[in-house]
Amino acid sequence: MQVLTQKDTNPFPFSDSNKRYYTWNYYLRRRYGDKVFKISLDAGFSCPNIDGTRGTGGCSYCSYAYRRQTPEDLLRQYHQVQQTLHEKWPQANHYIPYFQANTNTYAPVEELKTKYETVLSQPGVVGLAVATRADALPDDVCRYLHELSGRTDLMVELGLQTIHDQTARRINRGHTTAEFFEGYRKLTALGIPVCIHIINGLPGETKEMMLETARAIAKLKPACVKIHLLHILSGTRMAEEYLRGDFQTMQLEDYCETVCDQLELLPPETVIQRVTGDGMPDQLIAPLWSRKKFIVMNTIDQLLYQRGSWQGKKYAE
Repeated sequence: MQVLTQKDTNPFPFSDSNKRYYTWNYYLRRRYGDKVFKISLDAGFSCPNIDGTRGTGGCSYCSYAYRRQTPEDLLRQYHQVQQTLHEKWPQANHYIPYFQANTNTYAPVEELKTKYETVLSQPGVVGLAVATRADALPDDVCRYLHELSGRTDLMVELGLQTIHDQTARRINRGHTTAEFFEGYRKLTALGIPVCIHIINGLPGETKEMMLETARAIAKLKPACVKIHLLHILSGTRMAEEYLRGDFQTMQLEDYCETVCDQLELLPPETVIQRVTGDGMPDQLIAPLWSRKKFIVMNTIDQLLYQRGSWQGKKYAE
């Protein structure tokens, strides 16, 4: 008698495993025929929420420091991360440089061009990921991003975190939800794919508030979504609040249930780049269970299977 596995009985169309959501790995393997590796970079950009343009101190959970980087520094970083990848995956030969730290469109276009083109010229690079804010997208930058998207696989990653402006004020996000939607539409009107970042477990948010964020972004039909868990990192203002007892972090079971509920609401064609995040081990204060990333991911897989559910099951056009 044949024993059916989760893979054999998986009703979700964009999967060749037990995953019942559209993983980034699945998308990239289908597009390039092989595994593609992201190379995270700090390009030395500041942020309008750090330098006083929109605020100071950054978002209260953010631990990034502003460190000026030259193109030579950037290339050195790139090769260091690449070498680390090769130690684990010697066959790696496709890469997406990921401008991650702070706001990576917050500079004159000529500076952006110099830094972006430095890594785009490296062998095996098939695309570019740029993390930024919706309030740092002036017209000349958008024109350059549009031109760039015509010659490489560009993904602009926009931090929303939550649609609730009261939470945004509490975490010092520095821009409104209306401004986020304006920036999102500005990019997508130019045909630029966008990955939306959200965070579960922000102070004061209920589960229903987190689901409202998922419903709102589902209506946008974004190319990609990253679902993060709130990490409390040492040296941040949020750590001070947490250690005072102002709020609690989510428990593993609550987090995984919430993620499954959100996945059910999102369009099945939206690629899910993350279902949890990585807190830096030397800075992580809470939740400590988040260190066991594969337990989190496996719990989400099991919950979707037990529910007989999948990404988009409750999605409404």
